[in-house]
Amino acid sequence: MHRIFLLVIIILFIATSVVVTVIAALVPKVLVQPTDDRFHQERFVIGFWVDPPADERMDERYQEIANANFTLVFGGFGAKTDEEITRQLALCDQYDLGLLVTRHGKDLDTLPDGPACWGYMLLDEPGPEKFPKLARKGRIIRELRPGKLAFTNLLPNYARRWRHGGGSYDEYVRRFCEQVDPDVLSMDHYPHFRADMDGREDYCDNLAVLREYALKYNIPMWNFFNAMPFQAHTDPTESQIRWQIFTSLAYGAKGVMYFCYQTIASWEFKKANALIAADGSKTHHWYQAQRINAQLKA
Repeated sequence: MHRIFLLVIIILFIATSVVVTVIAALVPKVLVQPTDDRFHQERFVIGFWVDPPADERMDERYQEIANANFTLVFGGFGAKTDEEITRQLALCDQYDLGLLVTRHGKDLDTLPDGPACWGYMLLDEPGPEKFPKLARKGRIIRELRPGKLAFTNLLPNYARRWRHGGGSYDEYVRRFCEQVDPDVLSMDHYPHFRADMDGREDYCDNLAVLREYALKYNIPMWNFFNAMPFQAHTDPTESQIRWQIFTSLAYGAKGVMYFCYQTIASWEFKKANALIAADGSKTHHWYQAQRINAQLKA
């Protein structure tokens, strides 16, 4: 009886080993990255609007970005010239950051490339009349830079109705997906946190629409949220920043982006600072972001 039992154990062990070997042989084939010309997101996005200046402190500034646990830099404000963007790409590569390059007015066939380059910023908050041109640019980028992202950020649901083409917000997002065929669906929405103006429900409604179409088209969903005072917005607390981020995650976001990282030298942004003050110093929001982003990366 003991010999029969031992024989059964040996047979089961051999059978299990064979199954594990077969699975091990198949898994690498399953995990091979797609080879088509579309962008495929491989990291969770923690990004921001307004990159820091491309000055003599540029290395220090990008080390600070990495130290705050960001994963993606949106260009367009700091690095503008070819030389500055080349340096920006090198620093992003050095500090394990992705970069979306902004090259307004440049020929698409001259777009920079490199390991840190995730893709290119095309347009922020377009109306529906811009969709055909964005679709054409997206096709060209896929042809010239396979695997890179042609990024457009959509309007929020509280933007003026005429900018949605006269239809509903749902129709605006649907038309964008149908006409532009994006690889990522993104919008910005900055809810108010005031007793007389509570925008949290509207924020959730906006995320719900993006979630619906992100699932329908099987693409990741990102969104910008508020991290500083401007217009009628109060200066958000750390809890309010957390609420915006984790509400986005609850709706399935694969990327969250702070507005803003660097404080813009403008009359509108003199009320208080973003994560980095106009003089280049870290604000309390930088340390808040560092704590929250560490959780996101984990």
